[in-house]
Amino acid sequence: MKNKIIYTALLLFIAFNSFSQTEVKEKRGNKDYDQYAYVDAIKTYERLYEKGYKSPDMLLKLGNSYYFNADLEKAAKFYEELYTSTPDQEAEFYYRYSQSLRSIKEYKKADEMMAKFNAKSGNDSRAALFNQNKDYLAEIKRNSGRFKLENAGINSKYSDYGTAFVDDKVVFCSARDTGNFSKRIHTWTGEYFTNLYSAKVAEDGSLGSVEKFGNKLNSKFHEDTPVFAKDGKTVYFTRNNYLDKRGFDDGKITLLKIYKAKLDDKGNWIDITALPFNNDSFQCAHPTLSPDGKMMYFVSDMPGSLGKSDLYKVTISDDGTFGTPENLGKTINTEGRETYPFITAKNELYFSSDGHPGLGGLDIFATKIPEDGKFTNIQNIGEEANSPKDDFGFIINTDTKRGFLSSNRDGGEGNDDIYKFLETRELFIEQAIFGVVTDATTKEILPNTKITLLDEKFNKIAETTTDDKGFYEFLKLLPNTKYYLRTEKEGYATKETPAITGNQEGKTEVNIELEKTAEPVKPGDDLANVFKINLIYFDLDKWNIRPDASVDLAKVLDVLQQYPTMKIDIRSHTDSRASFGYNEKLSDRRAKSTLSWLVAKGISKDRLTAKGYGETQLVNKCADGVPCTEAEHQLNRRSQFIITQL
Repeated sequence: MKNKIIYTALLLFIAFNSFSQTEVKEKRGNKDYDQYAYVDAIKTYERLYEKGYKSPDMLLKLGNSYYFNADLEKAAKFYEELYTSTPDQEAEFYYRYSQSLRSIKEYKKADEMMAKFNAKSGNDSRAALFNQNKDYLAEIKRNSGRFKLENAGINSKYSDYGTAFVDDKVVFCSARDTGNFSKRIHTWTGEYFTNLYSAKVAEDGSLGSVEKFGNKLNSKFHEDTPVFAKDGKTVYFTRNNYLDKRGFDDGKITLLKIYKAKLDDKGNWIDITALPFNNDSFQCAHPTLSPDGKMMYFVSDMPGSLGKSDLYKVTISDDGTFGTPENLGKTINTEGRETYPFITAKNELYFSSDGHPGLGGLDIFATKIPEDGKFTNIQNIGEEANSPKDDFGFIINTDTKRGFLSSNRDGGEGNDDIYKFLETRELFIEQAIFGVVTDATTKEILPNTKITLLDEKFNKIAETTTDDKGFYEFLKLLPNTKYYLRTEKEGYATKETPAITGNQEGKTEVNIELEKTAEPVKPGDDLANVFKINLIYFDLDKWNIRPDASVDLAKVLDVLQQYPTMKIDIRSHTDSRASFGYNEKLSDRRAKSTLSWLVAKGISKDRLTAKGYGETQLVNKCADGVPCTEAEHQLNRRSQFIITQL
């Protein structure tokens, strides 16, 4: 991916002649490095490295040269050598080293470097994001497998990237050799400056022959990343600071600006003008438009930016005038690089970032654009779309599910290549959780019950109350995600219920039953029902009280202690298996063992009676000789604690 196009000056430095002396060569490399002419710097430093001439400063600059030129695998090699010899480095080194390690899938060591970055960087948001998303690989895995990706068929041996839809075409930028007599080569990349090209798109997403696009739009400097208004008659695009003449900042560097052009009746692009918020002293690039065309999103490093490049938005009035650019904020932007925004017809923002946790280099991320402007839920869109290298320039037609992205991943034809894809499963599938809240005993509906929706870490997401029918609902939730529902109502025990949404568009039903904190009882009621005691467990052919059974019996004990005039009849039942006489005797021993346990705990014996009923009071069809499941037999194996007097 061309970092030089995104964030840094596009320069026209001419390579210096070679010098024979090593010290002079290092000085030359340093000069090239400082001027961002990184291809020349790499060549100089590598020749010195091969001759055994090394220094920590040279290793750092050589690693950085490859890092900024998007060759993270080679950057990792030199960062590794520097770290081995001089492990104490500035915070940003650990971040770049971590990104480079991800590109070669050394995720464990990459995480170790991020921990060092976190320790040294203070309140850097990239460190905070890493700490908050240490299971980021699980998210990436969950979002993977959604794209069928293949070479777009229009790539050259140079850089091809940055697609845009217009009519039945895709417009993209390329550094391919067009055969002009005057070939202007960028010192940083060793490639020709990019111009705009186009190719027709077939129904299956395949592209036709490549043609130069918009001859009046292309200049002798860089053009890239156009976006077109709905009618196709207005284009916004990125170009070096060049209109009638070349512009410079205070350091004599030509930066990037966003330009606008109109299509006349003859098919010519005319009235090329720079947008009013551009400035010679900072960069603006990579425009994209909202579905209604009233908002432009773009990239800039203007004053007030959080990182090396941030995403901004600016309103476009009906008369074509622009408002004041607004930074998208810390949820989107980091101290790293955010770039290449794209807005879908469904108002989803896709962008690339090396500040949010990813697989290495620039990864593509997505989020829904909220009505209140407060972004949440930034998601890595997963593998296939993302790789350990730079992935960027994502665009998609949400009707056909077909689109394009750019990447410098392994196996391509040039420095950057364009890939076509088919999305087989949407990322932003909306789910809902709904249900009814009732009394656990009476099944009465419970209106005006407070329900709080919590995430997996028990952070509050939303809150609602049930309506007059006991109904509640939470909308616009993530698919295949675990939530908790905290249900609260006066007179009832608060309950937290887990809920996992489905992986398809739809709703997940979660009905909730609440237990009263003070259950009213009367003679004839069964305390086993109050405490949901179904079975007091005994060992086979035994009747002594086991430790696990004593927990449930302690509940009955507590009630008897609270109400000293209460009397109960203890009844023990078995299923129909074994003989009638055996079951009757065994259940009677167990009932009396339960009575003895309560007496031993201080309950007067005259408050208790106990009897075993064996299989005489079955609650279902499971008599002798009737085939039943184990679950059906278990319903008959029960204990009762019937209140006989209050």
